[in-house]
Amino acid sequence: MTLLTFRFAPSPNGELHLGHAYSALLNQQMAARAGGRLLLRIEDIDIARCTPEFEAGIFHDLKWLGLGWEEPVRRQSEHFAEYRAVLDRLIAEELVYPAFMSRGEIRAFIAETGGRDWPRDPDGVPLYPSLDKALSMKERKRRIAENIPFAWRLDVEAATARMSGALSWTEFTDETMAATHTVEARPQAWGDVIVARRDIPTSYHLAVVVDDALQGVSHVVRGQDLYAATGVQRLLQELLGLSPPRYFHHRLILGADGRKLSKSLKDTGIAALRQAGVSPQDVRRLVGL
Repeated sequence: MTLLTFRFAPSPNGELHLGHAYSALLNQQMAARAGGRLLLRIEDIDIARCTPEFEAGIFHDLKWLGLGWEEPVRRQSEHFAEYRAVLDRLIAEELVYPAFMSRGEIRAFIAETGGRDWPRDPDGVPLYPSLDKALSMKERKRRIAENIPFAWRLDVEAATARMSGALSWTEFTDETMAATHTVEARPQAWGDVIVARRDIPTSYHLAVVVDDALQGVSHVVRGQDLYAATGVQRLLQELLGLSPPRYFHHRLILGADGRKLSKSLKDTGIAALRQAGVSPQDVRRLVGL
């Protein structure tokens, strides 16, 4: 019988905080209850922001919390060739296109046309204008040859047209995994999302579905902030013929001001709590475990 497989997949672009601790410990707890495996994956495709120092901090923090995981640890930066092969397949099937508009050009175009009425994704970001999809192949090749910056974006309209039925995923009701319900996937809400960049042949969405499939991940347990993004990942899974895992999107650990904790805002990290004399059991109590 195949063991259920869970994973904790942090990015080494900052110090882990209590929100990460909760997610990691919950994955450990759910895997243990199910008699399953726990994997650790380092999601370091952002080579500009991810550092060996932050990665070392992740290992230190997780071991201090009492986590164990199967080896070897998968580092996404070591697998760009695999992501490139998947990207080439999407390019060949004309499901992605090179998008050349800069952020400033996007803002200017929206201001001139849609303004405040321009559609936005679930995170509140304006959807990418569809101008680049109308470019001829000759013009696309010319711009690429001239090293004009671009990103590969998923043509959501073309992609969803490939679907023969409704797109959905299975969501656990709570961490006991005693019951599930079906959630309708709405990738269209995100517009033409980035799936790769000129210099990095993947994005979070593309890498995560490839990795979950290659590692045999059966259960994805992660924060509620990624709930809506699951729609994009389910679309990619269907396009690539990948079996979807089941999902549980857990509550977020909030700061005193009511917002979710953030690396970029330098919320108190696990390392700082440890140095202040907080114990692993204290951390479990702080996050409600």
